[in-house]
Amino acid sequence: MLRTHTCGELTIADLNKEVTLTGWVQKSRDLGGMTFIDMRDRYGITQLTFNSDDNAEMRAQARELGREFVIKVSGKVIERSNKNLKMATGEIEIKVSKLELLNAAKLPPFLIEDETDGGDDLRLKYRYLDLRRNPVRNNLVLRHKMAQEVRKYLDGMDFIEVETPVLIKSTPEGARDFVVPSRMNPGEFYALPQSPQTFKQLLMVSGFDRYFQIVKCFRDEDLRADRQPEFTQIDCEMAFIEQEDILNVFEGLIRALFKNIKGIDLAEVPRMQYADAMRLYGSDKPDTRFDMKFVELKNTNLPGSEASLLWRGGGEATFPVFENAELVIGINAKACAEYTRKQLDELTDFIKRPQIGATGLIYMRHGADGSLKSSVDKFYNEDDLKKWSEAFNSEPGDLILIMAGQTDKVRKQLNELRLEMGNRLGLRDKDTFAPLWVLDFPLLEWDEESGRYHAMHHPFTSPKPEDIAMLDTNPGQVRANAYDMVINGTEIGGGSIRIHDRELQSLMFKHLGFSVEEAQKQFGFLLDAFEYGAPPHGGIAFGFDRLVSIFAGLDSIRDVIAFPKNNSGRDVMIDSPSTIADEQLKELKIQTTV
Repeated sequence: MLRTHTCGELTIADLNKEVTLTGWVQKSRDLGGMTFIDMRDRYGITQLTFNSDDNAEMRAQARELGREFVIKVSGKVIERSNKNLKMATGEIEIKVSKLELLNAAKLPPFLIEDETDGGDDLRLKYRYLDLRRNPVRNNLVLRHKMAQEVRKYLDGMDFIEVETPVLIKSTPEGARDFVVPSRMNPGEFYALPQSPQTFKQLLMVSGFDRYFQIVKCFRDEDLRADRQPEFTQIDCEMAFIEQEDILNVFEGLIRALFKNIKGIDLAEVPRMQYADAMRLYGSDKPDTRFDMKFVELKNTNLPGSEASLLWRGGGEATFPVFENAELVIGINAKACAEYTRKQLDELTDFIKRPQIGATGLIYMRHGADGSLKSSVDKFYNEDDLKKWSEAFNSEPGDLILIMAGQTDKVRKQLNELRLEMGNRLGLRDKDTFAPLWVLDFPLLEWDEESGRYHAMHHPFTSPKPEDIAMLDTNPGQVRANAYDMVINGTEIGGGSIRIHDRELQSLMFKHLGFSVEEAQKQFGFLLDAFEYGAPPHGGIAFGFDRLVSIFAGLDSIRDVIAFPKNNSGRDVMIDSPSTIADEQLKELKIQTTV
């Protein structure tokens, strides 16, 4: 080894030791006849001292060192006169007796400091420099530790890590595939896996009753902060189990990660039905760090209920916005009654953004003096507003925010407003963690564009046994044996009990619009396998990048990936994707028309 110690391990207990360190020049400063250099490696920073009285030539050499020069020094550990107790090595420094330049460096395009002056694009272009910064490096160290804890836990539960193929067959469900041409099979293509779904089911058929893999997956979809074209899953499957077994085992995994990585003892993870999540939060991944549940004033799906009557005013005039709406729904923003007109206009503008698409916002103030005032007082008298106050359980100082419209749309819109209010009120603390199981999703969802049902999870998800009969009569009401793990409003894992017999799987393909021939062509290998004694099985896949980002308190998964793509799916560091040579295209029998 070129070094005897790292730059992060020497302490006052090492005084007078002769040591050799290697690393990068973080910064240097001259004070009188002395030069001080902070030398950095991934373990920390150690201060070096060069004194003209001891060795003027070596001090002159030290003064020529620039930022990010790679050096090797030898010397004695001495006590610092001006200690820095915020650093692990802050009580000592190295009195250098030998200095060797291992490699010079150009001036970096941005400061390699915790707080840098580099923008996102610049740091992605020089990602190898960005990775020298503590915050980025610490994210990858966290990722490493979490991966080791995952393997340790699952190995202790008798899971076997099995690698599955990366070059597979393109399937029509889910996002778009990335495809790879086959030189040896002209005109044919492999696909990169969106997940190892069918392979892990085949492993269950093979008798590997507990499988896992920390695996790369690929989806050609539009990107955002929590999406990358290539991402990592903790992929798991179990045989001879029921849903309860899956929930218990993988709740145990999450609790072990919180305990061993963050020192947090999680309570038992609560469970919520999908239907309740949508009714109370307008989202299948509700952020339950704060309350602010939805309250319904009108619901045409529940005629005759109290909620269906509360929207009607006591006067003769009717309010058209409520009159014509399927759903009138709102939230109670505690202690916000003093919001100014400007603040209320900001909220209205927020929900009118194209991404949300609402048409307006109605409010009611519950004043500190107990008075009730609304933006629709023309249509509602004091008795009406008292009923609203009772429904929302409002107290003096509260602000009621109400929206109306088509059921699914207005729930999603109010969810965005609820999250915005959570942000404004400081209720979404990144150091608070609220995990949740969401259960019993719909099996199918209708797609207007294609005019048919699609699998909400994937086509191998088992319906609830008691709902199978409705596949022919009311497919939209069939519930899936499916479950998601949500933390702080982010889905970090999802799975289901799988279909394990050919007859039911063929029925599922039929309802998804596959002909018998199409199903056999795409998934015949799986249907055939089910005829050779497939056990009952189910599993789950966690988004590992998302999970690490939550533990790191970050909004973007890009910050926990060593070499991520930008929002256009490009690696600006290596300039990929890129064109390939005409000779390669000819060899692959491919013509481009771009």
